[in-house]
Amino acid sequence: MGDYGGDEGVRRRGCSCTKEDFLPEESFRSWGNYARALKDTPRRLKDRVLTRSLDQTELVDVKARSQHEMKKTLNWWDLMWFGIGAVIGAGIFVLTGLEARYHAGPAVVLSYVVSGVSALLSVFCYTEFAVEIPVAGGSFAYLRVELGDFMAFIAAGNILLEYVIGGAAVARSWTSYFATLLNHQPNDFRIVAHSFSPNYRYLDPIAIVVLAIICVMAVMSTKGSSRFNYIASIFHVAVIIFIIIAGLIKADTKNYSHFAPFGVRGIFQASAVLFFAYVGFDAVSTMAEETKNPGRDIPIGLVGSMVITTLAYCLLAVTLCLMQPYTAIDKDAPFSVAFEAVGLGWAKYIVAAGALKGMTTVLLVSAVGQARYLTHIARTHMMPPWLAIVNEKTGTPVNATVVMLAATAVIAFFTSLGILSNLLSISTLFIFMLVAIGLLVRRYYVSGVTTTANRIKFIVFLALILGSSIATALYWAISTDGWIAYAITGPIWLLSTIGLWLFVPQAREPKVWGVPLVPWLPSLSIAINIFLLGSIDRASFERFGLWTLIILVYYFFFGLHASYDTAKEASSAKQMKNVEEGAVN
Repeated sequence: MGDYGGDEGVRRRGCSCTKEDFLPEESFRSWGNYARALKDTPRRLKDRVLTRSLDQTELVDVKARSQHEMKKTLNWWDLMWFGIGAVIGAGIFVLTGLEARYHAGPAVVLSYVVSGVSALLSVFCYTEFAVEIPVAGGSFAYLRVELGDFMAFIAAGNILLEYVIGGAAVARSWTSYFATLLNHQPNDFRIVAHSFSPNYRYLDPIAIVVLAIICVMAVMSTKGSSRFNYIASIFHVAVIIFIIIAGLIKADTKNYSHFAPFGVRGIFQASAVLFFAYVGFDAVSTMAEETKNPGRDIPIGLVGSMVITTLAYCLLAVTLCLMQPYTAIDKDAPFSVAFEAVGLGWAKYIVAAGALKGMTTVLLVSAVGQARYLTHIARTHMMPPWLAIVNEKTGTPVNATVVMLAATAVIAFFTSLGILSNLLSISTLFIFMLVAIGLLVRRYYVSGVTTTANRIKFIVFLALILGSSIATALYWAISTDGWIAYAITGPIWLLSTIGLWLFVPQAREPKVWGVPLVPWLPSLSIAINIFLLGSIDRASFERFGLWTLIILVYYFFFGLHASYDTAKEASSAKQMKNVEEGAVN
């Protein structure tokens, strides 16, 4: 079948750009081979659904397909500032105003608390995986090990969507705040294409330029990007402290007289959208491969950055709603306009500069993270292996970085922020829910260790946890004032988690660092993530469904056969195991 799975195969193709770089597998050697592969699709799909990777495979064999090693240069300090730089950006400076005005009012602070708790639970789930499987693939690699190749691919498609959309949303917000800094309206620096739909007619060339600069920075050096990020983030934290102090000086408690004008439903609806403001921390987990001491540095870096971020968000939300009545908050540049309204017009320039810095580091960390996701996906040949190549000089995945940022630039050029933020939240919540499920599978099911009886009990309890969480979210989405269903679904979730805790022994203990309170913490993460999904609008789910259909078409015609061929070659060295028996396929 050739040597495309090994180091020599990658080295031979390293700097070329031929068919062998993109489709080197046996199934694509000829049209006859491809026809036979398509005919064999059902059997191959079954194999991919029932096949899991091993920790060692991800850590050694898959990683080796990138030709060169990524450089281990990061410590907990770098990761913590990467986390802060990755998260604090467009979400807090743009969406806070939007959600306070239209969905939550001053209670937007509670929306941030709900989103923050959900994000923190997901952070804990990520840390255990990142410590034990410190590779660039992040959640894609974790799900390949625990839920199998097919589910990992579905997650991979949404991971890529998450990063492209997230980067596009932040790049467009960068243009809006840049216009504010120069005393212009947000759309003044955009080109208006009147023949396009209103959501796509404001073309944004500045976003393209910003993304091009970020691309150059991301491919030069990971450590260099880290230094720029934490220096810039220190400045950003100083701006946030200034906003809070100056804003509270002008606070008027009368603006809090109608704390939750849209009720509990508005709080959770805002929370689902504001989850966008916490997106980015998962990019830090992709840097585990470049971390000097993953067992110590990743938990400190990830949890520390998330706690700081949640506190900052809540204080900023309180400050904004104390400065202005929620009905007067500007949806495009809320903090800048609020300072102008209270007579501190000069402060809007500091706010805009801080927001621009925040968005710049979000874009940089996102570019670093998304390229590493794509690199590891390409190592498995679900995407062309050309994207897996790591540059020998810089130690960075140049090809993957350029391709991802080019896709981000195209989306940023056309699409409005509202569409992007809702769609991004769906993808992110879906992935975080899968990672929490993966953590439960990792702790409770190990082939050859878990007995048949315990496996059946685990599957039943997990199905009840998922089913009750989905039922709660659906009822929340379709009912405005009922409560009877919650009295049924809530106890089912609680009893299922208790059952898992009491009646199914854990089959694996974490080697270095583990999530506390298992199964409670991951079970709660599953419930909250699914519940927040129930607060997102129907149009966003339709777009999400369309994207899932697109990636499945790609998978059945290309990704399935490429990854199957690669896995079959690897299986000769006993690198894969079957989900059910743990046997080599």
